Amino acid sequence: MSTSDPVSLPAVAPVVVWSQVDRDHARVSLSGAVNVYSLGGIWTDIRQKQAAWLELGGGKSQTLIFDASKVSSLDGSAFAFLIDVEVAQKKAGGQFDIQGLDPKYQPLLHEFDPINKLFPAPVQKQKRNLVVSTGMAVQNLLDDARGLVTFTGHLSADLVWSIRHINQVRWGDFVNAAVEAGIAALPIVGLVAFLIGVILSFQAAIGMQQFGAVSFVGPLAALGIVREMGPLITAILLAGRSSAAFAAEIGTMTVNSEVDALVTGGLSPIRFLVVPRVLAGILVAPILTLFADIVSIFSSMLTMQIYGIPFINFYNGMLAAVGVEDVLSGLLKATLFGVVISAMGCLRGMQTGTGAAAVGISATRAVVSSIVMIVLVDGIFAYISYRTGF
Repeated sequence: MSTSDPVSLPAVAPVVVWSQVDRDHARVSLSGAVNVYSLGGIWTDIRQKQAAWLELGGGKSQTLIFDASKVSSLDGSAFAFLIDVEVAQKKAGGQFDIQGLDPKYQPLLHEFDPINKLFPAPVQKQKRNLVVSTGMAVQNLLDDARGLVTFTGHLSADLVWSIRHINQVRWGDFVNAAVEAGIAALPIVGLVAFLIGVILSFQAAIGMQQFGAVSFVGPLAALGIVREMGPLITAILLAGRSSAAFAAEIGTMTVNSEVDALVTGGLSPIRFLVVPRVLAGILVAPILTLFADIVSIFSSMLTMQIYGIPFINFYNGMLAAVGVEDVLSGLLKATLFGVVISAMGCLRGMQTGTGAAAVGISATRAVVSSIVMIVLVDGIFAYISYRTGF
């Protein structure tokens, strides 16, 4: 025989053979070493034949027998093939039976538990009734209130500590937070304050003009701005801007386990992270409020020019209506707002959970909680002002 003659190789029998007994019965026979190499090209063919057979009989009451009596060895790919065929059979509503599997492979097969572990049945969540939902809401509220009280106690103690150990306060973080919450917030505070002064003056003038008392709009607007609108608008802007920023910063550190690292290193997270930001809030809130008051009064003064009120009349009326105690009352309220806003932002940041959305949720909770606390503090302060005249 010459070297150019083709060499005939013996045919290799497939390790997996599909045989259809009848419309409702089929068999998959395995033999030899069933592994990732011998299954190549056969897996897809068997699955296509199975799908066609299941479609022919509608899947119901069809039985597939997996014959492994002639198998010499199995690897992980063989079990994956078995699971794939079994899952397809179960999904179609048919029966699946394994025969002749060597007992030494039974523990491995039970360890996989293909259907229950790899393809668990979806669990339907029970709907909560009104009583359960109300109870959970009350429980969450109580837990949140308990955490708020605990945090307030720790923060108060550490603020006293900062006064006694002023050199140990992280003044670098204080300056950064003050610049970010204060100087960077001047444009938006000035814009909103200007618009508030214009709108307040216009709305007041419409009503007062009916009684011929337009000249009283300036003193009235100035008093409302100094005592209430200036601190409140500034606090809401800080809640949406600075409180969310504090929550996002500390929340990111919490997600990255940096806060846990501080505790492990023997450092207090409140002294290290919260105290500088709260001190920055105490500093910048009154300054921004005073800036907002000046801008709002100036815009109100410009607005009253439309109604023929000279600057000097507006100025004299404002001096007669607004006293030093009114300005101090607004600045004191703004200071309390600054404490509340910065503290709530830090608290929500330290309560950040895990996951990609945790930081965003903490920032949202910080803004909502800050606004709620602003309204609460404003109401308490209004009652105290009514009782004391301050």
